Amino acid sequence: MSMGSIFHDMWDIFVTYYIGQGLLASGVGYTLALSAIAVVAGAILGALLAIGKMSHFKVLKFFITAFVEIMRGTPALLQLYIAYFIVPMIFSFAEMTPFACVAVGLSLNSAAYVSEIIRSGIGAVDKGQTEAARALGLTSKTTMIKVVLPQAIKNILPALGNEFVTIIKETSLASTFFVGELMTTYAVIKGITFNIIPTLMDIGIIYFVMTFTLSKLLGVAERKMKEGV
Repeated sequence: MSMGSIFHDMWDIFVTYYIGQGLLASGVGYTLALSAIAVVAGAILGALLAIGKMSHFKVLKFFITAFVEIMRGTPALLQLYIAYFIVPMIFSFAEMTPFACVAVGLSLNSAAYVSEIIRSGIGAVDKGQTEAARALGLTSKTTMIKVVLPQAIKNILPALGNEFVTIIKETSLASTFFVGELMTTYAVIKGITFNIIPTLMDIGIIYFVMTFTLSKLLGVAERKMKEGV
C-alpha cells in the first residue's frame, strides 16, 4: 500500500463516515462528552480531596491519601474495569449504562491527580498572605476563597490543562466497553472497511486536533490571567 493510496483512503473514510454517515462525528461527540464529565467532576472532587487532605483530621487525611495513592498507582484501564462492574452494584437503584460507569471511573482517576495539583498549587502560595488575611479578621473559609485560591489557580492552570488533555486521550480506553467514543468508532469502521491504517490515521488526526485546540485555548486563558495580575 503506497502513501498516496493511504491518503486517498483516509479522505474517503473521513468523507463517508464523518461528513456522510456521521459515525466519526458521533465518536467525537461521545469523546468530548466523556472528557467534559470527567474534567468537571474530577476538578470538583479533586478540589474537595485537596482541601480534605490539608485538614487537621488525621482519619480523613489517611483515607484521602490512601485513595489518591491507589488511583495514581494502578492502571487507568484496571480502574475502568472495576468501575464497570462495581458502580452498577453501588447504584443498583438506577440503570447505570456502560458510558456512565466509564465516566465515573475516569472522574475518580482525574480527581486523584487534580487533588495533588491543587494541593501543590495552594501550598505554593506564600503563607504570609494567609497569616495577614487571618490577622485582618477573615475566617479560614474566606481566606481560602478570597486570597489563596485565586493565586493558586494561576499556579496550577498549566498542570490542570495538561490533565485535561490527558483525559481526552484516556477516553480511548473506553473503547474496551464500546461506549461510542472515537476508538469504538475506529473498531466499527475497521470492521466495515477492513482498512486499518487509514482509519487509525484519521482517528489520530481527530485526537490531535482536539488536544491541540484545547492546549491553545488553555494557553490563551493562562496569558489572560497573567496579564490580569
